Amino acid sequence: MSISASPSSWLTRWPQALRAGASALDLACGSGRHLRHLAQQGLRVTGVDRDAAALAGLQGLGELIVADLEAGPWPLGERQFELVLVSNYLWRPLLPRIVSAVAPGGWLIYETFADGQQSVGRPARADFLLQPGELLQACAGLRVLGYEDGFLDDAGVNPRYVQRVAAVRAAAQPGVYPRHQLPFG
Repeated sequence: MSISASPSSWLTRWPQALRAGASALDLACGSGRHLRHLAQQGLRVTGVDRDAAALAGLQGLGELIVADLEAGPWPLGERQFELVLVSNYLWRPLLPRIVSAVAPGGWLIYETFADGQQSVGRPARADFLLQPGELLQACAGLRVLGYEDGFLDDAGVNPRYVQRVAAVRAAAQPGVYPRHQLPFG
């Protein structure tokens, strides 16, 4: 599976989530294509991945945490971030932790492989493919601003089935949401 070095179009579709000075978590950040983009936008970044060699190439961008998210304890305690980003990663037991890491007034931008991917390539195991509506269910308690589930064939990346969501948590005052201008029109 070829993954582009440029940031995901799903992330760049929500520029209002990329507020300079805001705290951002890139979970399972790999070689850091999103971490780099977020840092360039002026966000204070934290990247988590189990691959220490990949993280070594990201020194100086922000906080880097080497952790096995699937075999070890959650490495972030009760910390919350103004943006939580997950791309091309799924470990279902972490979904509640990921959602709870979104600070009041913060964003969750999540994109990963969906059922159907097994017909076009890897990953093909059901453990790594979201079922229809699964990401929406995981976002209970957040306000969903955008959700897509289907086949994606964009330039520079292999065609794939994805499910993706952009959601915000209400601000500290109940019922108050950040202004979230929709990206269309």
